[in-house]
Amino acid sequence: MNGDLKQKIGLFGVPLLSVAILALTDLNPANSVVTRMAAVAVLMAGWWITEAIPIPATALLPVALFPLLGIMNGKQVAGAYFNNIIFLFIGGFIMALAMQRWGLHRRIALRTLLLIGGGPRRIVLGFMVATAFLSMWISNTAATMMMMPIAMAVITRMKETTDEHTGSRFAVGLLIGIAYASSIGGMATLIGTPPNLAFTRIFSISFPNAPEIGFAQWILFGLPCSAIFLTIAWGVLTLFFARRPKKTTTTTGHEPFKEELRRMGRTSYEERVVLVLFVLLAVLWMTRQSITVGAVTIPGWSTIFAAPDFIDDGTVAIAVALLMFLIPSRSKSGERLMDWETATRLHWGIVILFGGGFALAAGFVESGLSAWVGGQLAGLPNVSPVVLVASTCTALTFLTELTSNTATTQMVLPLLASLATAIKTNPLLLMIPATLSASCAFMLPVATPPNAIIFGSGEVKMGDMVKAGIVMNLIGVVLITAMVYLLGTTVFGIDPGHLPDWALKG
Repeated sequence: MNGDLKQKIGLFGVPLLSVAILALTDLNPANSVVTRMAAVAVLMAGWWITEAIPIPATALLPVALFPLLGIMNGKQVAGAYFNNIIFLFIGGFIMALAMQRWGLHRRIALRTLLLIGGGPRRIVLGFMVATAFLSMWISNTAATMMMMPIAMAVITRMKETTDEHTGSRFAVGLLIGIAYASSIGGMATLIGTPPNLAFTRIFSISFPNAPEIGFAQWILFGLPCSAIFLTIAWGVLTLFFARRPKKTTTTTGHEPFKEELRRMGRTSYEERVVLVLFVLLAVLWMTRQSITVGAVTIPGWSTIFAAPDFIDDGTVAIAVALLMFLIPSRSKSGERLMDWETATRLHWGIVILFGGGFALAAGFVESGLSAWVGGQLAGLPNVSPVVLVASTCTALTFLTELTSNTATTQMVLPLLASLATAIKTNPLLLMIPATLSASCAFMLPVATPPNAIIFGSGEVKMGDMVKAGIVMNLIGVVLITAMVYLLGTTVFGIDPGHLPDWALKG
């Protein structure tokens, strides 16, 4: 189906379906708000999937429709669009913009490549590690865009020093590796990719009595999962595309990376200060809450304050971001490490999209639709939790090949919360793998911006992406399912056969 047809179906067909739900159905005779909420949910889901109007514009529907349909009042809806998770995103993104403003992200990438790079396989690994690390802290799109010029320089050198076939295959492996690494790296931290942030807020809306999932707790699970996945991806891509050259007149070596570093010159004062603030931010995030290892508890730094529960990861992100507006630059007289002109490059469309998803989740709970869905699912036959997790991973992985991963995550997570309570299992058992799987769309150029960027280079054919992508999609399903059981149950305290008290009271 071409894009224009899909948009036309969405623009006219989806509203008709929503009106039909309002006019012809009564999901809960005792509470008509449930039907109205279902109609809005269908409209938002349909427009997000078909992109009938811009995705952030669809995210604004609750602001207009929830008050008009009596689902939530205007003040409640507006409050859903600006919260601690939004500030976590804003603070983290301002840090990323500061790194980009002074070129620190590029220096980090080149140093990583010098440390790892060598032959074709190691060069691919170096690029993937550098990209993955950057995408833990800056947007996946920015990480990919930053690595592309360096990659193209290396590809040119490789084509000059090897046979044509080997050079072309190396180019494909390297570019796809960058795209995959940006998605995989983003899984490691809460700020690494929008679905992770969406999950934390939707989880807290669905289960207000549940313990907070902080930055440190997430990284204990996300980082090992990301590292293993990155290693597997590197193995798959080097097997397919980056085998040892049949003939080589010279080696690519480290020269391209050294030359780039020479062009950058010595590390500037601004780069050093931003690096210190970046490390400080990461350390503060990871040590804010107390960490318990066996019988030993390491107190978090927030306990020194009168009200440690008042402090969250968003507080930390904004506090460090504000420092960059205060610290003066030495190379640019009268300027600071961060200025507002740079800060306005923040992805406000994503901020609105987040808000729309949070409002949708709040509407599910407030209207009673969440409870109604749970009641409908309560009659499901007993299914093994492992099968449910694997099915969830599969559905999200392949659905996000064609839809926005953030929008899809925000549509699906409230439903999974209802499903978990209905079948009496820990909601995290389904919601966490769904969130991670939303970042695992590797097959098509339209699936993620990084995929589209590397496809636009002209070096990568559709067949190459599909061949490697379907393998990676399936590996992702197996790996995430396994990691949830092997590590996630310990890190998040998940008992698959038990519905925790906080879910009953949610």
